[in-house]
Amino acid sequence: MTIASEQCLTEAPTAAEQPRPATTRTTLRDAQQLPARPASRRLLSDTRIGDALALVGSAVAAISLTAFIATQLAPVRGAPALIATTIVCFVAIYAAVTAVSEPGPAVRDRIAMVVVHTLAFAVLLVLGFVVVYTLARALPALPHLNFYTQDMALAGPLDPLSTGGILHAIAGTLIQIGIALAITVPLGLATAVFLTEIPGPFARFVRTVVEAMTALPSIVSGLFVYATAIYALGLDKSGFAAALAISIMMLPIMIRSADVVLRLVPLTLKEASYGLGSSQWKTVWHVVLPTSRSGLTTAIILATARGIGETSPVLLTSGFTAAMNTDPTAGPMVSLPLAIFQFVKSPEPTMIARGFGTAAVLMALVVLLFIVARVVGSDSPARRAARHDHLARAHASLARTLRRFAPRPRRSAPHHATAPNSATEPEVAS
Repeated sequence: MTIASEQCLTEAPTAAEQPRPATTRTTLRDAQQLPARPASRRLLSDTRIGDALALVGSAVAAISLTAFIATQLAPVRGAPALIATTIVCFVAIYAAVTAVSEPGPAVRDRIAMVVVHTLAFAVLLVLGFVVVYTLARALPALPHLNFYTQDMALAGPLDPLSTGGILHAIAGTLIQIGIALAITVPLGLATAVFLTEIPGPFARFVRTVVEAMTALPSIVSGLFVYATAIYALGLDKSGFAAALAISIMMLPIMIRSADVVLRLVPLTLKEASYGLGSSQWKTVWHVVLPTSRSGLTTAIILATARGIGETSPVLLTSGFTAAMNTDPTAGPMVSLPLAIFQFVKSPEPTMIARGFGTAAVLMALVVLLFIVARVVGSDSPARRAARHDHLARAHASLARTLRRFAPRPRRSAPHHATAPNSATEPEVAS
């Protein structure tokens, strides 16, 4: 070995002396230094036991605080003042209780929820009080069958409830509403189609007038018909004049409801009709109106519910009669709202009971109309198509089941042509 190789061996570093690569250290934090887990989210609509206890406790505290205020601090008298004070105290106490355990957004949400539910409960309470009070006062008259099958021609204010009824008012209401519908439905539907299909400055003007007519007092329509048809033209007070006044009140409801419904028709249906070569009015007649049939029916029912309870137009244009009158062009014709007005203003208890009984019948008719509107309005074209598809599948399944269990005809044995036996056939002489 030479001197150079010995120097290389002595200068070469050993394995222990070679530099090591740098290593990274991982330092674990203490448990106290670790960030806390985020709290699990909870839907605002979830109700816990603590929320129910907070509501009940706030209500009890609000009632107690209202009693203390009314008896010790301020002379609060009357049911409306006591109810308003209780509601304010309840909202304030519930907000303070909720703020202890909930963050700010949850507190605001709880307060808004309590206010909305309290107002809704107040409205339902007032409505229920009206219904219960009317039925309670009408209870003496409603069980009598003659109340629905007789008029008041032979009954007086001092006669018992077993004599007389409201048949003439029911008939008058049906006749007047029928005439009003015959006037309102064509005009309202044509106006709604015009507003939807022919937009423009004049259509905007008509829409503004219709919206203004919605807030028109009913007495104004009665005065208009009285001044034009009865005073100027010399017509007598009759059911037809009352129907004209009622139709003026029903017309804006019909136009606005039908306008909203016609706007909801998909544009693709119209474009498909135009693509097939149909004109605009054929598209309206064969596509738009059938598609919005349920909505238009709802608009008609809502307009009917609006006009069936009108009193002042009928009072000015029809007059009052105690006998049955089915001719809308001759003589006074009474309706249910007008009969209520005439019965209730009498000082006799039997007449007042008849008035509340008539109000109960009218209320039942209005509720029935709104139920029908709700049922008809929920029957959309998509639901009808789905129902028809379901019925078609059911019929197809039933047909397959009947074919499966139907008796099959027996197969007859095939008839094969047999070759003649040459041994038995006689020989033909040549």
